[in-house]
Amino acid sequence: MVQKTIDYQIKSTWHSIFRMYNQVAAKHGTSQAVGYFLLTITKEGTPATSIAPLMGMEATGMSRIIKSLEEKGLIFRKQDEKDKRMVRIFLTPEGVEKRKIAKKVVEGFNELILEEIPQSKLTVFFEVMESINKTIEKYKKEN
Repeated sequence: MVQKTIDYQIKSTWHSIFRMYNQVAAKHGTSQAVGYFLLTITKEGTPATSIAPLMGMEATGMSRIIKSLEEKGLIFRKQDEKDKRMVRIFLTPEGVEKRKIAKKVVEGFNELILEEIPQSKLTVFFEVMESINKTIEKYKKEN
């Protein structure tokens, strides 16, 4: 029964993707989570407060992750020049290299999906995922 539920299929597929990305990332001395974090950082610097929402996380655990990535030499913090209250996160040269690897892996996987699955099915997939997200919001309001 559980395996036939929609949420089980989404979770199972996400875990397969997560494990695959972690296997590839481990070969480069990093993790899926680090790669995903690095992909959220722009060249202009990303406000620290906007990283958690971009990653679908709560802000509470973000300071620990930022500190860890600073210690690994992948990122650094800098006060915003216009708004001194804001802290922006930038990539170090090593962070840029790790980001390039992460981007190449994600793009390669997406290219493989595009080769394997017809565009018509992908269009329906994205429509369904959008509808599921709307349903989640509706469900949260009602419960």
